[in-house]
Amino acid sequence: MTKSAADLAAAVRDGRRTIRDVAEETLGAIEHREGEVHAFLHLDPAEVRARADALDAGARAGAERGPLFGVPVALKDNLTTRDAPTTCGSRILEGYRAPYDAFVVERLREAGALLVGKTNLDEFAMGSSTERSAYGPTRNPLDATRVPGGSSGGSAAAVAALFVPLSLGSDTGGSIRQPAAFCGIVGMKPTYGRVSRRGLVAFASSLDQIGVFARNVRDAARLLEAIAGPDPSDATCLAEPPEPYERLLPANPLDALRGLRVGLPVETFPETLDARMGKAVRNAGAVFEKNGARLVEVRLPLTRYGIPTYCLIAFCEASANLARYDGVRYGPRGEGGTVDEMMSATRGALFGPEVKRRILLGTFALSEGYAEAYYGQAQRVRTRIRREYADAFERCDVLLTPATPGLPFPLGARSDPVSMYLEDLFTVGPSLAGLPALSLPCAQEAGSKLRAACQLIAPLRHDARLLAAAAGIEAALGPNLPAY
Repeated sequence: MTKSAADLAAAVRDGRRTIRDVAEETLGAIEHREGEVHAFLHLDPAEVRARADALDAGARAGAERGPLFGVPVALKDNLTTRDAPTTCGSRILEGYRAPYDAFVVERLREAGALLVGKTNLDEFAMGSSTERSAYGPTRNPLDATRVPGGSSGGSAAAVAALFVPLSLGSDTGGSIRQPAAFCGIVGMKPTYGRVSRRGLVAFASSLDQIGVFARNVRDAARLLEAIAGPDPSDATCLAEPPEPYERLLPANPLDALRGLRVGLPVETFPETLDARMGKAVRNAGAVFEKNGARLVEVRLPLTRYGIPTYCLIAFCEASANLARYDGVRYGPRGEGGTVDEMMSATRGALFGPEVKRRILLGTFALSEGYAEAYYGQAQRVRTRIRREYADAFERCDVLLTPATPGLPFPLGARSDPVSMYLEDLFTVGPSLAGLPALSLPCAQEAGSKLRAACQLIAPLRHDARLLAAAAGIEAALGPNLPAY
């Protein structure tokens, strides 16, 4: 599936391709490489073909064709779907089928998308490598010996492996931007509240946000426009309608760079940063400047507190959210003579080690005598981080940082949790502040398919500005990325 989402939608709309033909191409690509990549947890070829035939029949009957009509889209398996299991990569939800579609799934159906399957993820979206899935790891399509990033590694891999042109993921502290960076594609986390979280299985409710994967910025804008918008059933969702993100992109993408003030935060280029990554991102800054942008040095001194602040807030909220998995209402049930024994058996056997670790740490931090010292203090630091970003945006229009501290690491190379948490060093800040942020490739390793990625960050509600800047630098870099 090498065509862009925009080209595919145009071919289907003009009658040059049927959706059944698109479905067969998609399923063929998946059959060819899925055994190596393991991007999907649930895929029913017969159901995909039936959906394609239904869409073709609707087109022949004159049904309205949405912006994604006939375009294959994969879904991260923490988005509820009434016609497929939702496991969150966990044994504790094995076989669970939700009675309703997530808001974004409803929107995709309305837009005419061809829903293809549910993708692999770190259990309950807790991880940075998609090695923590109860159903086995996903491999990076660019180099099968390496991880695809996480927690949305399956969604990123499905796009990078050319299975589908678009997919959805969720981002709590970097779970879209980091796997997009590792897999060499575009990944965007919108402003918190820009996309409804109804039907997204909760990890950390004040941080979780649904976002998009694509192979180019224009496709990402099209997908975001399709899923964004107010939802009266989600109290955290923004009330105003979304902007027409794709149509707001300049006809000449380079126009968005002229006069743009691009902030380079000093703290996002530490000594520990992989030298290749630092070179790639600074070169991207030079490309911005060459095309009419102005580079501005800014300071974000609280960057070094981002990981501990994020971990405290996320783990505490995970402890509260995952208390509902007790063997009574969802999934399999453990054996026990009493209710307490049954719950203990269920959670002990069916939660994975990383999920248990975060629940235990979060429960401790919320326990009597500690909640104010840990969770309360983390929330105060979060407020200061938000203010720090707001101050930085007084001097610039977007921020440019590395997306990750280094390149994709080999499968099995990271055994200690702290090194895994540090993978989100540059992505947790925008998550804590609720800002829109996007990662895209900016350099390529000579003689290899591996890519380095930069992250762009925009002020709250300025998702359209972020996409325009990203489209501009994507055009300026061109298809043949410079070597790092």
